[in-house]
Formats: sequence, structure tokens, C-alpha cells
Amino acid sequence: MGKHSIHSMMSSLPTMPALLEHIGHPKQRKGLSFLDYALVLIAGGAHALSIAWPFSFGLAQGQPVWWLQLLALAVLAWQLDRCARFKQGLLLGWLFASAWLGGIFWWLFISLHVYGGLAAPLTVLAVGGLAILLATYYALACAAYVAVAPAGGTSRAIVFAALWLLAELARVEFFTGFPWGEAGYAHLSGWLDDYAPWVGVHGITFVAAFLAAGLAGVSRSRRQLVLFPLFVLAIAAGPLLAGKPASTTAGSLQVTLLQGNIPQDEKFQPGTGLATALRWYGEQLQGAKTPLVVAPETSLPLLPQQLPPGYWSALQARFASGQQAALIGVPLGSYSAGYANSVVGLKPGQAQAFRFDKHHLVPFGEFVPPGFRWFIDLLKIPLGDFSRGALGQPSLEWQGQRLAPNICYEDLFGEELGASFRDVSTAPTVLVNVSNIAWFGNTVAIDQHLAISRMRALEFERPMLRATNTGATVIIDHRGKVTHELPRHTRGALVGEVEGRNGITPYAWWVSRYGLWPLWALGLALVLLAAALRRR
Repeated sequence: MGKHSIHSMMSSLPTMPALLEHIGHPKQRKGLSFLDYALVLIAGGAHALSIAWPFSFGLAQGQPVWWLQLLALAVLAWQLDRCARFKQGLLLGWLFASAWLGGIFWWLFISLHVYGGLAAPLTVLAVGGLAILLATYYALACAAYVAVAPAGGTSRAIVFAALWLLAELARVEFFTGFPWGEAGYAHLSGWLDDYAPWVGVHGITFVAAFLAAGLAGVSRSRRQLVLFPLFVLAIAAGPLLAGKPASTTAGSLQVTLLQGNIPQDEKFQPGTGLATALRWYGEQLQGAKTPLVVAPETSLPLLPQQLPPGYWSALQARFASGQQAALIGVPLGSYSAGYANSVVGLKPGQAQAFRFDKHHLVPFGEFVPPGFRWFIDLLKIPLGDFSRGALGQPSLEWQGQRLAPNICYEDLFGEELGASFRDVSTAPTVLVNVSNIAWFGNTVAIDQHLAISRMRALEFERPMLRATNTGATVIIDHRGKVTHELPRHTRGALVGEVEGRNGITPYAWWVSRYGLWPLWALGLALVLLAAALRRR
């Protein structure tokens, strides 16, 4: 072979940089093995565990695990970077999100089967079907990522974060919304929670998805270490943004939070739980010593006109004078006017009792979605077909504070709570959540809901009072820290002090005016820009 032939052959081979580019290209591998899909399933399960660690070993039980969330999502991004076809991304996203969401709200099995009487196989199908259905958003996001993401490491990570954000927003807003267990909650008390007063939990999710995708890129190719300065900037920006708090003190208030610990299967039984609830809550409300006492959601599980003679009028008389007020969870309404899941506020000097009606109702529990009457007929849950309260209802003004109730999982929707913050002069100084999580047993659902309340406290820089039937009954300060807590699944009264806050955070300002549209616009703009650049 002559020198000319050798030179010709060598010139036809790829250069070393080109070879490395080919090896490191995210679409180089066209097939995924069973182990690849199994790894993504495991990562989805780990993602669920990161929101609130459910075990009593290894890590702090009930606490979020931020690094596990990043690692789990990075595994998904890493596998997506190995896909050549969008159908592979679709399946990977579906598997990951189904495992994650099923691992997040598996406790729905307890409410449907144990308390609802639905057969176990049907309950498994219902809960699994819900997880698979909601996983569709993430499956589509992952398919789109494979289809439109550019090859560059930084831009690729940004597109992944934008698509993941859009999937989360879809879960918030479509079909009444159920964004339970969103990725951002894993970063409470982590490096990213300082973003909360600026961009809320959805913005934290965006940053976390960017970091996870960047981590996947770095693990794929050392050339992606160029992302490292961006990692440092994303992590350091939170504390820099925190700076001076947006809120100022509005004074303190002594409170009593009641936790009746009425078993769910006895709550509506006249001879057991119902009688116990009326007796215990009546005694606690009558005997409370602090300026404010709060009783949980449906603590009195009957309409006022159904209560024993003199019961409701005695409570009204108790708080008609003096220096004390009460917030009481009780259903209100009539057959002709409709029913509402409500909180009644009683205080001295009021011509008419304060009333808050739940706005964001629970499908199947508080209203029947069209076409699902057959499913409701299978359950034995005392269903209230409730009317929906208005968005941004007024607060109860008491002793220099503006107390804004929310019921059950309404605190999951920060953009709806934000409707009360448009006018700084009427914005709440204290948020008050009343709940009954007994439907879900002694499970991680309690810790997950506590994380949700803590995030709302961070976003708005407002304390959150939580009065629940079985836990977690707590006082959360404006920094998202639990300052007082009652042992769970016990009967008792939590007495403590809460400091109200004035002022508006950046998040409260923009979400009260524009809702989630700025985040929708950000996600869509980034994805459309990536698609346009890829076509070029």
C-alpha cells in the first residue's frame, strides 16, 4: 500500500474531536434495554421518597431530601439523552412519572378502600389509573425533549427544565388540578428554598429540573463541565435573592389549635365519634383562654340547624363578648340554598358571623365530576355535593391581624391563595389551614401536607396556623419553620404564639395579578425557541 493510499485512508477517518462528539452525542444509542426502563422506574420511586422521607431509618422521617430529588430526576434526564426516538422518551417519562405519582399518593387507597368501602382490586385500579393519567403530562414533556432539545449542554438543560415546568403547570390547572408532591417541595430547608418568595414552588421546580439535567449532562461528557459555573450560580442565587425580608411584623397573637383525633370510621356515627366530637370540641371552645381558638375542618360534622338544641347558640353567646374569637370548621347551607364546606368566625361585636366557603373542592369527595356518578355510587363516603366559594374571600380581622382561612388541600394552590394579596392594605397577616387528614390514616400524607403549608409560608412570608383532626397541628412561622407542634394522632390543644406579617413578597405581587401565566409564558417561549433553533 502506497503512501498516497495510506494518506487517503487516514483522511477518511473521523478526527478525535469528531469521534468524541459522536460518542457523546445524546442520540447515539438507539435501543434501551429492560434494565434501562427498570432504572427509570426505580428513579421515579426515589423521586416520591424525596418529597417526604417515609421511613424511620436512614434519614429524618417526614423530611424532604433535596439531593435525592436531584439524583432521581437526573437519572431520567440521563436516560432521555440516550434516546433516539421520541417514542422512547414518551415511555420513559410515563414510567418515571407513574412510579413517582403512585408512590406519592398511594394513601388514597386507604380513603377509598378502608373508609369508602371500594373493593381492593378496584381501588388499586383507581389509584394506579390516576397516577398513569397524570403521568401523561410528563410523558409528553419527555417525548418533546427528545424531539426538540438541542445538542448543547446548557441549552439542553434549559429545555428540559422548561418542559418539566410546563408539565407541572398542566397538573396544577387541568381537570381541577392535583399538583400533590411536586418536585419543588423536596427543597424545603435546602439550597433552593430561598427562591420561594420570588418564584414560588413552581419556579423552584424549574431550577431543580435544570440542575438535574445539567448533572446528567456532566455525567455523560466531561465537556459538559462548562455547566459547573451555572450550577454554582443557580445555587448561590437563592441566598442572594433572600436578602432583606419583604415583610414586617404585624404583632403577635396567642392562639389555641384543637386536634380532636376522632377516628374517621366513627366521625359520622351518632353513638360514638359524633357524640365525642360535639362534646370535646364544645368543651374546648367554651374553655379556651387565648384570644383565638381554631377548630379543624368539619370539627362539628353537622349543619348548625342539626346540632343539639342550644349547642350553636351557646357558642355564639360564648364569643359575643369579651376578648376572644374562634374559627370553627362546620358545614353550612340548606337543601334549597346548597351546601358548603365552611369556616365560621365568631368574635365580639359582629352583626353577622364571618364565613369562609371552600373554593377548591375535592373531586369525588366534595363534588361529582360529570360522568362519574357510577363511581360515587360504589363508595360509602358521606358525600357532600358542595357549592364552591369565591376566590379571594375577605379575611377575619381580629386584634390587629387579618386571618385568612383555607380548607384541606386548598393550600396546595398558592396562586389561589395569592388572590388575597393584590391589595397590601387588606392582604392576610396570618394564614389558617383547617384540615381532616384522617381519611388517609397515619401515613406520609401528613408530612406531605405539612410540607405544602411550609412552602406557602415561605412564598408569602406569612405564618400558617394548622388545626387538624389527627395531625399535623402546628404553628409555622413566616420562614417556613415549625415552631410549635402537637403529637399526631392524639387528642389535645396546642397553645402558642404566632407573629403576623405585613408586606408583599415578589411572588405574591405577580401571582396575585397574573396567576401562573408568567411561568406558562417562560416555559413555552424557551421550548419554542429551542424548536426554532433546532430546525435551523
